[in-house]
This record gives sequence, C-alpha cells and structure tokens, in this order.
Amino acid sequence: MTIGSKIAWDDTVLPFQLDRSDIRGRVVRLDGVLDQVLSKHDYPPQIEALVAEAALLTALIGQTIKLRWKLSLQIRGSGAVKLIATDYYGPTDDGQPARIRAYAGFDAEELTDAAAFDQLGEGYFAILIDQGEGTVPYQGITPISGGSLSRCAETYFAQSEQLPTRFELSFGRSQLPGEAEGWRAGGVMLQHMPKASPSVGEASGEGGLLTHADILDGDEGENWTRANYLLDTVEDLELVGPTVAPTDLLVRLFHEEAPRVYDSQPLRFGCTCSAEKVRDALEPYPADEIAEMVTAEGIVTADCQFCGAHYEFDPATLGRDGDGA
Repeated sequence: MTIGSKIAWDDTVLPFQLDRSDIRGRVVRLDGVLDQVLSKHDYPPQIEALVAEAALLTALIGQTIKLRWKLSLQIRGSGAVKLIATDYYGPTDDGQPARIRAYAGFDAEELTDAAAFDQLGEGYFAILIDQGEGTVPYQGITPISGGSLSRCAETYFAQSEQLPTRFELSFGRSQLPGEAEGWRAGGVMLQHMPKASPSVGEASGEGGLLTHADILDGDEGENWTRANYLLDTVEDLELVGPTVAPTDLLVRLFHEEAPRVYDSQPLRFGCTCSAEKVRDALEPYPADEIAEMVTAEGIVTADCQFCGAHYEFDPATLGRDGDGA
C-alpha cells in the first residue's frame, strides 16, 4: 500500500488510561525497528508475519516493566515454526530508548501454504521477566490457541494474571511517496486495571482457559465491552500511521472514555551479543569438545541468531583450557 506524509511517532510506545472505564493501554508504532529486525534474515512471508506480530506484542507488553529489566516472549511450536523469540530491554536511564530484538527458528521444508499462525502447530506461549542479578526470573506459560499470537497473549493475561486484555494489531510492507518500501506496524493494547481480589468464575474459554467474561461483571464488564466495541472500529491505516498520530487516534476511538496520555517511550533495535559473551558461553567446555567445533579453516565460529553478527575465535583461547579460562 502507498500512504501519505510521515509524522514523528515512529518507533514509539505511548501509554494511556481511559479514566471513565478504569482501563489502561498503549499505542505502538514500529517502522525502523521492525525493518532492522526482519532485514537480518531472509524469512518467508509467513515467518515475517509471525515475527512482526511478536515484535509488536513485545513492545506493548515490555513497556510495563521497570528500568533495566528484560522481558522476553518465547513461542514454541510443533509445526514448521519451532521457535519465535523476542527480547525487550528496558531503558537504562529515564528518557533513554528501550531496545527490541527478535528472531524465528523454523524448518523450511515443513512450511505449507497455510496461514502464518497455522505453521506453529501445537505448543506454548511464554512470557519471561528477568529483573537482574540476584533475582529469580519469572515465567508464565499458556497453550498456543485462538488463531493468532495476539489471542495467545490475551489468554496469557487472563489465565496467568487475571487481567482482561485486548490487542489490535496491523503490519505489512508500505511505501511513502518518494521513499523505498519498508515495514510499518502499529497496534493498541487495552488492559483492565488490576483488582485487589478478583472474583474469577468458571473458565469458559477454549480448552478450559479463562476469558474476560470470567473475570469481569457488572459495571466493569459493561465498561470493558464498550471499550472493546470502540476499538473494533479502528482501521489498519490508523494503526500503522504514519498520518494519524497516536494521540489523535485515541481521541478518535475513545474521546467519550476520557483518555489520558503519559510520556511516550522511544524504541530501538538492539542486540546484546558480543565476543566476550560467546567466550563465556564456551568456557565450561573442555579442550576435546572445543576441538570438535573447529572448522576446516582451523577456527571456531559463532553467529548471533538475532542480529546475524559473525564471530571467529582461535580454539586455543576457548574453553576450560583456553587463555581466558
């Protein structure tokens, strides 16, 4: 598609709150970040779509974590797609950008003409939060279900956190007048405010999992339903931009819900790989196992699955018997 003039909201997340409905949310826009994520690999279209959706979800969910924390999504399947992995690194200081990276592992020979989500088969959707040294990482897991990664994430929040959550996403390749074609993506996340003691009814969702209807009732249920009806009216071009600012989008959708916006969070592509980390990973290996990794050129190589960085090492410097061990 060809779209109009660009605005300065690309690669950002804008948090907001609907005061009338006791609902919080975020609007995300990705262009350069997603281009960098996908340009590191030559993915087939179905894989690109899954990685784009996972990156959007990561940006929306990750923005809730505190400074310096790391949030990851891991989607593991039994079909052609074996793994989709994303990382969100919280900013190290106030005002600094958060960083995102993502990749997919798949068997090209098992890919079919089916929709992207169907390439996953059975498996699980997991969210992991690492709060840093001296803490135990948190992990929550729900089954793959619902027909999209967005629906998987909604099920995760209902089941693991008892938080009704809704995602509406759009992504694809687009072109601005006079510019090269590139990826654009956008989305909105709605989430009901946590309740002190949620009253959870019998699970009515697919596979015996919870849905928002099992958690909310009365005025809260009506407010949630109304906000979702309003979000149903959003159009793809409104989600991805670039001619509609996220603030304008919120007014278009939720002006009667009294939207209140907070400071936006810039996003950047960022990978944490390094030669030092590769050395640290190989340090436990004895010399005989390091020898099995040596190429015909007499070196040990390693490639980062996220950014494609290529590392080469003298095997004599690696492992327990290496110079740095």
